[in-house]
Amino acid sequence: MRQASQIKRKIWSISVDDIDSHTSQATAKTDYLAIEEPLEIRLKANEEVRTIAITMRTPGDDYNLTAGFLLSEGILCHRHDFTEMSYCVGQRNEEQEYNQLVLTLRDGDLSQLPQLDRHFFTNSACGVCGRTMIENLQTRSPPLADNVLTVRSSTIQSLPQTLRTSQKVFDRTGGLHAAALFCPDGELIAVHEDIGRHNALDKLLGWGLLNNQLPFDQHLLIVSGRASFELLQKCAVSGAPVFCAVSAPSSLAVSLAHQFGITLIGFLRDKRYNIYTHPERIITTTSKGKIE
Repeated sequence: MRQASQIKRKIWSISVDDIDSHTSQATAKTDYLAIEEPLEIRLKANEEVRTIAITMRTPGDDYNLTAGFLLSEGILCHRHDFTEMSYCVGQRNEEQEYNQLVLTLRDGDLSQLPQLDRHFFTNSACGVCGRTMIENLQTRSPPLADNVLTVRSSTIQSLPQTLRTSQKVFDRTGGLHAAALFCPDGELIAVHEDIGRHNALDKLLGWGLLNNQLPFDQHLLIVSGRASFELLQKCAVSGAPVFCAVSAPSSLAVSLAHQFGITLIGFLRDKRYNIYTHPERIITTTSKGKIE
């Protein structure tokens, strides 16, 4: 059963007629809101069940979100690392609790997973507290500097419009972020939306894991918001050599991209963009010649 990602609500639209005379008009209308609800993610192994994360998300794509989150955290590496994933059953054993999801590991002991030493709580605006830093990430994700993928500048410039036109829920609510996967020629492969950009990218990674599409080593990633350290961490885990953001990157995101061989592009909008790291993958010419 797919949960709703948007809901209708009565609102009052205010228009100002004259600022000086303080006159305005109020019009009742119906608007759509992006739904935000908590999802409790549980792990199960050897009959032991433990809550490891609570995240505020847009419902409707929870399996991908859970798989992507656990992949990002190093708990999952492959599709065969778990046997099943399902919503929890309520106390009356009659109704499923669609805000609680349990994933059963194929092997292992929860007490032996160092990632579970911390309790995760995330929301729609920020990343997971206590993130694994760059040194830990290097043990799971090899640098991508040897990846020879190249992309034309004109293709890069076309991505935001393609992403925007593919955001179906955003069209109605105006309140969702998106993460998308593209081929080097600009073909859209997959797009996922959520009220939080971290969740949107986790959903995309989870889609890749569950559909045997990882690594994304011959593709590009783009997100509708800024480029943070957490998002570049997820990019490194996915194996994507190019990461694009329509807004600004943080200093730590640039450092991670440089160290892991990721081409990081920011401020991708209005027919312009900045390349912060590894520009050799972008095929373009300037007044001084080709970027190297």
